[in-house]
Amino acid sequence: MTTIYFIGLAQAYPINLQIASNNGTFKKGKLEIEANNENERQEKEGCTLSSDLINTDNWIMASNDKTNSETEESTEEEIEPKFKYQRIAHDLKDILNKDVVTACAVHSKFLILGTFLGRVYLLDHQGNTVDSHLNYNDQNFAHTVAVNEVDIDAKGECIATCSDDGRVHIIGLFSNDNNQTLTFGRSIRSVVLDPDPKATEGKRFIVGDEKLTLFEKNFLKKLKSSVLSAAEGHVISVCWNGPFIAWASCLGVRVYDLIEKCSLGLMKWEEPTKYAYHIFENFVQIFKIPSSARLENFRCNFRWANSNTLLVGWVDTIRICVIRKRNSIEATLKALPGFIVDPISTFQTNFYVSGLASLTSNQLVVLGYPKEKDSERNALRPLLSVLEYKLNSSEEVCTDSLSLRGYKEYMVNDYILGCLNEENRYYIVAPKDIVVATLFDIEDRVQWLIEHRKFEEAMELMPSHGGNVLAVARLYINHLINQKEYEAAAKICLRVLGNNKNLWEEEVFKFVKPQQLRAVSAYLPTTDDCKLDPHVYEMVLYEYLKYDVKGFLKLIKEWPSHLYDCSAVINAIHDHFNKENMNELLESLAMLYSYQKSYESALLMYLKLQNTAVFDLIRRYDLYSVIHKMIIPLIQLDRERAFQILLDKRRVPPEIVVQQLEQNQEYLYWYLDALDKVDSRGTFHWRLVELYAEYEPTKLLPFLKRSKHYPIQEALDICKSKLFYPEMVYLLGQMGNIVEALNIIIHKLQNIEMGIDFCKEHDDSDLWNLLIVESTENPEILTKLLDGIIGYVNPAGLVDKIKSGQKIPGLRKSLTKMLCDYRLQVDELQIVNNIQLADYFSMHAEVVREQNRGLAVSYDNVCATCEHSVITKDVVPSCGIMVFNCGHVYHELCVPGRHKNEHCNVCNSEDEDNLD
Repeated sequence: MTTIYFIGLAQAYPINLQIASNNGTFKKGKLEIEANNENERQEKEGCTLSSDLINTDNWIMASNDKTNSETEESTEEEIEPKFKYQRIAHDLKDILNKDVVTACAVHSKFLILGTFLGRVYLLDHQGNTVDSHLNYNDQNFAHTVAVNEVDIDAKGECIATCSDDGRVHIIGLFSNDNNQTLTFGRSIRSVVLDPDPKATEGKRFIVGDEKLTLFEKNFLKKLKSSVLSAAEGHVISVCWNGPFIAWASCLGVRVYDLIEKCSLGLMKWEEPTKYAYHIFENFVQIFKIPSSARLENFRCNFRWANSNTLLVGWVDTIRICVIRKRNSIEATLKALPGFIVDPISTFQTNFYVSGLASLTSNQLVVLGYPKEKDSERNALRPLLSVLEYKLNSSEEVCTDSLSLRGYKEYMVNDYILGCLNEENRYYIVAPKDIVVATLFDIEDRVQWLIEHRKFEEAMELMPSHGGNVLAVARLYINHLINQKEYEAAAKICLRVLGNNKNLWEEEVFKFVKPQQLRAVSAYLPTTDDCKLDPHVYEMVLYEYLKYDVKGFLKLIKEWPSHLYDCSAVINAIHDHFNKENMNELLESLAMLYSYQKSYESALLMYLKLQNTAVFDLIRRYDLYSVIHKMIIPLIQLDRERAFQILLDKRRVPPEIVVQQLEQNQEYLYWYLDALDKVDSRGTFHWRLVELYAEYEPTKLLPFLKRSKHYPIQEALDICKSKLFYPEMVYLLGQMGNIVEALNIIIHKLQNIEMGIDFCKEHDDSDLWNLLIVESTENPEILTKLLDGIIGYVNPAGLVDKIKSGQKIPGLRKSLTKMLCDYRLQVDELQIVNNIQLADYFSMHAEVVREQNRGLAVSYDNVCATCEHSVITKDVVPSCGIMVFNCGHVYHELCVPGRHKNEHCNVCNSEDEDNLD
């Protein structure tokens, strides 16, 4: 429901308002304000009865399906009004208590009112009486009957009035120079003053009765009259603008050109329709309009929109006319006036027109009188409608239904619409009431939008006009919170609060009472530019802790830890700890302890949680010294990632790891096995022997062979206890107890091939003899021994051991193979010997050739002892020259013991230095 307040400066009166949408459905509102006395109260209450204004289509709907109509009306969105209204009071109130307004003219400075008792009043726009000549000569300027029309000049210095008493008064408001009274002896319905503000020599004016007459002063300052046109009946209305005068008679509308002194033509007007609709509660009655409703009984309403655009509203038809110059072709066809009146738009309204004015270039403000009556045959409220006109059609923008005092008793001609186009102010004048309609300005629009919960539109409107968006936004936030639209309210906070810390804190506290801090948490500022009080963030976290633990953990991960007090949050977690959300709470504690640099507590939380993030935490904060007592839990969590940390010897000493793992031998084995791959020192190889024997026997023998860092006897004892024979053989061999080792091979392992390999490895005659003796006692292995001893033992010794008549399976084949292998071995040795001899002789011949080669001595050669040239040009050498194969050259005399010395002194001294 839309309610508009009409506020007078002295007293407020009740006004009902109905807003009409474009489809004809109206919404109504009611405002009641206490009056100062009981009579006014009763009168106002009588004026607050409302009835719906519905277009023709809705009348049919109302009679067929009232329920559906009411439902649509109640759910339709309320339309933003165009105007705000203010009732004029003060001195006007006293005037209307004893008289009735029948005519009105509006000037930018004041209002001129003509009344039923023939009086004329000058008031300011607030309704206060303005001091003028009217106050002192009121009897001289009064009419004996109702004033039909008043007009005022552009300067606001002179007014004109007319009445049915046949008199026309021209009155100077502040001077008597232009005062005059004309008596015509017949009813005068129209009088207008010259609107030209430049006119100084007297005031021209036009009077309309049975004819249209122009009065002006001649050069002798005598009043001269000129009949401009004879009326077809009676002049109903006149409107003057520049050189053009628009006037209406019972036939239609004419426009007179004062310059060309001719009429520009006649626009005929249609007679009023003879039928109207009467709306009752459940049906619509069509009734005939009385015969008195003739064209001449309706006031023709003129308004000049500009110098050449005329607005005409008569009965229920509006016509927009443009006065333009004829083109050259039109002007030459006939002897026609230079201007032509061109109607550009004509359309009909669903009400009678009581007045009209321009709003924009294509919109009109129209004061309308409803054609319908209420159930008691009384008049309905007048309408102030904004229409957007097009070619022969119009579209309703908005319509306000106004409750004016005594509206039920008024007729269409009782209402007057005055306007100040420059100020967009419109005066709705009724016999007992005057209300000013002013276009909504930005503040009004914003206020209306706020009152009707259209905050988004209000916020969009403010920046373009330099308004404060924040004030509207905060009201919007309050509204959304009241409507429980908490997420939307939080988004508005983000949109408008910016980096204003104080505003954020004020608005966030609005979410506390409904326990909806969670809705605003995602939008809270968390940067250093706008860091809120820690208590704000702690409240949000506390609410999450109570109602959404997963969301709580998410915020702990996302928010920087300096925003809140970690200790307070940790205490809150402990106070609200529950097993149902144990994982989330433990992870939250782990992160909070990390923020506090209580890394040991953080690691414990992660380990309880079995969260592998503990390894990242260790590396990120270099917590290797903290994990000494957590080694086993770390391995249990993830052995591979734990060993990546534990095998870093620079950060985690192996001794500490081994000490901690003593209580879990399997973990100790895993660790030492992995450590052995990265640490060649073999510090814990002595432990690995036992661990390999226990958990991975297949790795023991390779480990024993490659490692030298374990006590052999202890290793042998372990292998004996486990009966690891291959390992025992190896260890016994390393200890020199090769006979015992061979016995184990023969009797425990019963592997003759291994025994043969063992004997070959140690190449000991006693071992071979022991093996041969064992083989002769076991004919089955004798043949294998015959196949493997070639190159190590003389096979004749083995053959001699064979007893006569002893049955040996495969002996022939083994002997044949043995002889072939022996022959092959002899041939190989012969070939190798021949190759060696050939190579020897070849190398010897090469050495001889090298030594027989001559060595060149040039002028550049210097004696290695005296460092003089050994050969000088054109000088016969005084002594011989000695050249060594190393390349050094000497004078024969410079080499001591030259006949016995077989070595170069230079090379010989270098060899001695190297030996030293």
